[in-house]
Amino acid sequence: MSELRPVGVVGTGRMGANIAKRLHDVGYPIGALYDVNAQSARVTAAETGGEVATSLRRVTELSDVILTVVSDDAAMYGVFATQGDSLLDGARGKVFVNCATVSPKVHVDIERLAEERGAGTLEACMASSIPQARNGTLYLMVGGRREVFERVKPMLERMSASLKYVGEAGKAAQVKALVNMVMNINTAGLAEGLGLGDALGLDLDVLREVFSQTGANSRVLETDGADMQNREHDVYFSAAHAAKDSGIALALARDVNLDLPLARATFEQYEKMKELGLGELDKSGVSELTFNSRHGQHASHV
Repeated sequence: MSELRPVGVVGTGRMGANIAKRLHDVGYPIGALYDVNAQSARVTAAETGGEVATSLRRVTELSDVILTVVSDDAAMYGVFATQGDSLLDGARGKVFVNCATVSPKVHVDIERLAEERGAGTLEACMASSIPQARNGTLYLMVGGRREVFERVKPMLERMSASLKYVGEAGKAAQVKALVNMVMNINTAGLAEGLGLGDALGLDLDVLREVFSQTGANSRVLETDGADMQNREHDVYFSAAHAAKDSGIALALARDVNLDLPLARATFEQYEKMKELGLGELDKSGVSELTFNSRHGQHASHV
C-alpha cells in the first residue's frame, strides 16, 4: 500500500495521538482525526494536520487506512456499529487497523462486519507505551488475514521496532492479554517485595540493586521499581487499564476451565485501586496498596 495514502485515527488519547504524530513525521498524510473529546483531536491535528471529523463516517470517507485506539469492547462495537454513525459506512476497500486492547472475540466480530462491507481489518496489539508510540518503536503483534497484513505492513513497520504476525483474527489479542496478565502479576509482585522491604527497614536502593542481579529481576523492576519507591506514578499504563486487561485474561482462562490464582489476585489489586480512586495512576501505583504508610494497607491484609 502506498505510503501516500491518507490515514485516519479514531481515539486521540495518549497512544492514538502519538501514533498519529509518528505517522505524520514519516510522511503519511493524516486524513482525519476523531475523538469523543473533540478538543483532544484538535490538539493532535495542530501537529499532524488532518480534518477533525465530527462523525465516524467522515473518517472513513477521508482515509484509506483507519487506526482505532479506543478504550474497551463497548467502544469498539460502538465505532463499528451496524446502525447509525459508523466507520463501516462507505468502508469498501478500506483497511481498519485496531490497536485497542479488547477481548479477542471483538476482533473476530469486527473482521466479519468489515468483510461483509468489502473492507479488511487487522488487530495490531501494542506491547509498549507512550514513548514507543511517539518514536515508532512499538512492539506490535498482528492478527487477521495475511493478505490484509501485507497491504499495510510498510505502515506498521514505520510504527514499530518489532513486528510479529501471530495468526488469524483474535490470536494476537489473546497473546496481548497474556503479555499484560504476566506484566501485571510481575508489577504487583514487585510492589509487595518493595513494600515488605520498606516495612523491614531495608534500604530500597540496595534492595532494588539486589533484585536486579538475582532471580527477582524483571523488566518491570527496570521500568517501575524507582517509581514505586518514590511514589512517582505519572501514567504510562493506567491501573484501570491493568484491571481491564487482567480481566480479559481471566475470562479467557474461564473459557478453557483454567484457574489462575495469581492473575485473579492481581486483578483484585487493580480493582481495589479503582475503588480507592487510584485507577488513573500508572500501574506502578499498585505499590500504594503495599507500603504501610500508604493507601489501603493494613496488617489484617497479610
